[in-house]
Amino acid sequence: MSKLPKEHKFIDLSDYGRPFAKVIANALKNTTFTPIHVTIAFIIAGIFAIYCIVHSHYWLAAFFLILKSILDASDGELARVKQKPSYTGRYLDSVADILLNALFFIAIGYIASTPIWICIGAFLGLQLQGTLYNYYYVILRNKFDGDTTSRVFENKTPIALPGEKQKHVNILFGMYKVLYGAFDKTIYALDSNAHKGAALPKWFMTSVSTFGLGFQLLLIAILLVLNLKSYILPFFLGYTLMVLVFIAIRKIFYKS
Repeated sequence: MSKLPKEHKFIDLSDYGRPFAKVIANALKNTTFTPIHVTIAFIIAGIFAIYCIVHSHYWLAAFFLILKSILDASDGELARVKQKPSYTGRYLDSVADILLNALFFIAIGYIASTPIWICIGAFLGLQLQGTLYNYYYVILRNKFDGDTTSRVFENKTPIALPGEKQKHVNILFGMYKVLYGAFDKTIYALDSNAHKGAALPKWFMTSVSTFGLGFQLLLIAILLVLNLKSYILPFFLGYTLMVLVFIAIRKIFYKS
């Protein structure tokens, strides 16, 4: 939760890797390693996790899923300690996440012989969950002058920051819009006035953080280790109903 001022930080159940990420970032601070290198590392960890899932090495799969989450937090931490924020890194991170999520669910659907409609529904649900969490989280960050590299509305290609090329930002933002645009529009349509509402309390944000990718991957890791692979995709499909519950709570109790 380093992206929020201290007085507004909440317990983020998806951010358990942050302490390890800070250690990694500080270790790499004075090296030639960049946040992009760390993003590539988490992509590799994700690929290893997929391989292990398909070959039923569930403990190893769990290890690589959690390692992926830690490295996913480390690239942003490294950008902060090196004081080199980057839209290139921000969008590369997001594009890698959604592609890996799709491959994770394809692999799980394969080993569990899950019907294709459940696989697709679970993936769409997973992404909607993450989009709602990110939506509320970015609103909170912007409201209290936290890190604003991510924006509430991703509608316009941002201007490249010092040290990055506009061409790279344009390409990755275009990919982001293609991959995330429908999810962003859906959540915005469901709660378009969230940014005008009252500040969301810590208990609410902690609850919504169960939609964060770190927590989602941790849950998948646990279910794999417990050999409950057949329950993973149906769970995420069903848990998507909580999107409507959280939005209803926000609209009723924190509308202004």
